[in-house]
Amino acid sequence: MKLNTVKPAEGATKARKRVGRGPGSGIGKTAGRGENGQNSRSGGGVRIGFEGGQTPLFRRIPKRGFSNARFKKVYAVINLDDLNKFEDGAEVTPEILKDMGLVKKQLDGIKVLGNGTLEKKLTVKASKFSKTAKEAIEKTGGKAEVI
Repeated sequence: MKLNTVKPAEGATKARKRVGRGPGSGIGKTAGRGENGQNSRSGGGVRIGFEGGQTPLFRRIPKRGFSNARFKKVYAVINLDDLNKFEDGAEVTPEILKDMGLVKKQLDGIKVLGNGTLEKKLTVKASKFSKTAKEAIEKTGGKAEVI
């Protein structure tokens, strides 16, 4: 068997519906759009939420309150067991973590979480630390510095 001989199973594929292709197709001439009107024209139709001039639902319902979600801080997280990749006594900074591929983006900062165990003495510089992560870093003789 070769890749150029592989075909889909019988009945697995279906031909695309080609509208407006003559009288024999069953959807020729107006291509299923009807005779006249806005929706029969190319580029016709109305925008999402339009209700024919009536005040749309999203404008009729009351808008109340304030959401702080727009200002939420999102941190890139890293766990303690990921920090075991560094040599003993190394300094861990957000730039180094990004270069090594341990975090994709720095986002609003880096937060170190306490999952796993840390076997090396490290100086970790990050925006935030969980309580367990900070304890574990200091227990091995390292430093947890908030930047």
